[in-house]
This record gives sequence, C-alpha cells and structure tokens, in this order.
Amino acid sequence: VRTYWSPEAVERVTEIKPTGLAENGFIHLINSGAAALDATGEQTKDGKPVMKSFWEITPEEVAKCMDATLWRPASLGYFRGGGFSSDFLTKGGMPLTMSRVNIIKGLGPVLQIAEGYSVDLPEKMHEILDNRTDPTWPTTWFAPILTGKGPFKDVYSVMANWGANHGAFSYGHIGAELITLASMLRIPVCMHNVCEDRIFRPSTWSAFGTKDVEGADYRACINFGPLYGSR
Repeated sequence: VRTYWSPEAVERVTEIKPTGLAENGFIHLINSGAAALDATGEQTKDGKPVMKSFWEITPEEVAKCMDATLWRPASLGYFRGGGFSSDFLTKGGMPLTMSRVNIIKGLGPVLQIAEGYSVDLPEKMHEILDNRTDPTWPTTWFAPILTGKGPFKDVYSVMANWGANHGAFSYGHIGAELITLASMLRIPVCMHNVCEDRIFRPSTWSAFGTKDVEGADYRACINFGPLYGSR
C-alpha cells in the first residue's frame, strides 16, 4: 500500500485526467520485489482476467503469467545482497479484496477489509506514476469501492485509515466471508466496505447492540474471548 493518487495529482503530473474506475483516485499497490504471478491477470474466464485456484490453471496460462513478468536486478538501495525482482502490471477490471490484520497492544488482532477493483491506466500515465516509486517492482493499481462515509468516504481515507503499508489482496469480493470468519475467531473488524445485507455473524452478536454494529462486534469479541489461545 504505497501511494494514494488523487485525480488532481494524477492530472497535474501526467496531464491526463483519470476516468472510469480511476476517476475518484486510486492506490498504488506495489511490493518490493516479490508477488504471486497470478496477479498479472493473465489467467482468464469468460474472456475476463481472473486469478484461479491452482488446480484450474492451464499450462498455457502459466506460460502467459511468466511471459508477462520481467526479472529485474534488485535495487541495491533496498536489497544490499542483490538478487532479482519480479516486475509486472496487473490487468484491470478484476474484483479484489484487500485485507490486513493489525495487532493492537491491549486489544489484540483487528481486521481491516477493502473491496475494490484492479484498474487499467493509460500507458503514459502508468509509466510516469510507476517511476515515482520503483519501476522494477510489481504494480497493481487499486480502486476501492466507496460508500461515501467513514473510512470509505473517499480513496484517501481508505489509505489514511489502513494500519500500515502492507496488505494482502485476494481475487473476488470475499469481505463478507472474512467478516464471518473473524466473528468465529473473535477478531473484531475495524474497517470494511461490505454491504450489510451480505454480512453474517452469530445471532448472539445482536445482544451487544444493534444500532452500532461495529461497536457490538468489539464487545462480543471481547466478551467471548479468542477461540484459540487465552485472553
């Protein structure tokens, strides 16, 4: 989770106005060297880029993922021992769920979730923005789904409320499943943009409040304690 680019900043730097999924700005997801090659988007289903379960990936798709990846000499400013960095650009239009678990002293683990989409940028725009960080690293341009309120009122707020500069993204919008899993493990969710009608938690959660659902989640998790380990 490297950089937030506002529409105004993008246009000022590249002289191109972002449109489509990128019109409200986007986040530069870029890892310092290593990333799963599935994220190239070179696997397809019904003509659209996807990330498949490993047993569904064809040999042809493996070759396409490899062909879309360059192996750059590692930046010695970061990696004194040298080596190589995978470098690719994720195809746009894939539904993604970014998540992160933060460990908070005195509280324990809390989960953050941001559903959104990978974004295609014009080639010139991509090259200019990519060079602002490190062009030898794999890049995904990510546009979170905005709700107009809280940490999802705009793209900047998503990044500003993110726990630190790392997260993991999965193919598909799986935020609802992560929320259910978190309730089973007694991990409160401090940030998400999943529609309420998709969310399932144990019915007893309502005993801890129905108006402030996020607060009720914290109270329930604290009351029942972790499924594994000790309080």
